[in-house]
Amino acid sequence: MSNGWERWAARAARSVERRFDEVKTRLGDAGARQVVAYRGFGTRAEVFVSGRVLNNNAPSQVDASDAWWRNLARAFAHLESDEVPGARVRLTFSGAQREAVTDDEGFYRAWLKPADVPTGSSWLPVDVEVLDHLHPSSSSVKDTGRVLIPDDAAEFGVISDLDDTVIRTDATRLLRMLKRTLLENARTRTPFEGVARFYEGLHGGRGHALNPIFYVSSSPWNLYSVLTEFLEIQDIPLGPIMLRDWGVTERGVLPMGHGEHKLGAIRQIMDCYPSLPFILIGDSGQEDPEIYTEVVRSYSNRILAIYIRNVTTDPLRSTAIRKLAEEVRSAGSELLLSDDTLASAQHAAAKGWISARSVADVAAAVNGTSPA
Repeated sequence: MSNGWERWAARAARSVERRFDEVKTRLGDAGARQVVAYRGFGTRAEVFVSGRVLNNNAPSQVDASDAWWRNLARAFAHLESDEVPGARVRLTFSGAQREAVTDDEGFYRAWLKPADVPTGSSWLPVDVEVLDHLHPSSSSVKDTGRVLIPDDAAEFGVISDLDDTVIRTDATRLLRMLKRTLLENARTRTPFEGVARFYEGLHGGRGHALNPIFYVSSSPWNLYSVLTEFLEIQDIPLGPIMLRDWGVTERGVLPMGHGEHKLGAIRQIMDCYPSLPFILIGDSGQEDPEIYTEVVRSYSNRILAIYIRNVTTDPLRSTAIRKLAEEVRSAGSELLLSDDTLASAQHAAAKGWISARSVADVAAAVNGTSPA
């Protein structure tokens, strides 16, 4: 019964959305005002790029002194996106060019085979231009994204969650989560102590080449620019961010479940780099331990370790995670459940994945002291 009701509600919501779009078209207010190019990734042979074409103007810039009501208005501007379906976009990257068409939620996704990619680990530009379905006030709609091609000398990759792993969100406590998400901004939200230095240490590894970091979260794509700005402000290494579409479709408001989305994104990353081992980082609040254990089952020889931040007080949850840790150990990897970033950093240093200096920097950040 509930599934039938949800399908009916989704169809009704989708119908209202279509009627609203029709009205905007008749009033001459439809069409692309901006295109947001997400950070892509790939190899010298092929890269994956994606983004979204929107009717909205970009939200205003943030400041740490902004009042809560201004943050709320900006959060609504991010969440209330007006997508442009059926728009053609031209993608140009390292001598390769192709076109893609946006789906019902305004997303474009495409693989490109570059003609000429320089050696070494780098972020390379991809130019995106919307070719049709432009808003009457827009003479051109363009953006330049970035594509990560890791160096062949990279020692490992990192796949990390964001909410309650990097950013304090309190996802297990609804009111606190809403307050942090809606009433704060990228300059006032805070990371967990030591995260920036730990991720910097993992990124640098033993210094031979920069190890790629990927962020996989169930937050909506509408928050992409907020999360990217947060990472930049906090000096946390940037990487491709893979979020979830929260749009209304015929299947429901959330077309893909939390676990299904994360597993799919992680598999896409790991299949793109079949010879690269990975470290997985998450938290105990939702399903990260279970999802990562499933990844170990599928890629048993390629998961160096799993680091889980303990953000719950339920002893039964801790017991369940420790049972998963036994399964992970039997598969030849390790799952570490810890209350802070320092324990993970110490474990990584003992394995030779980060330097002793990185551990000292993490310890100073966690303890609120100056680095030695």
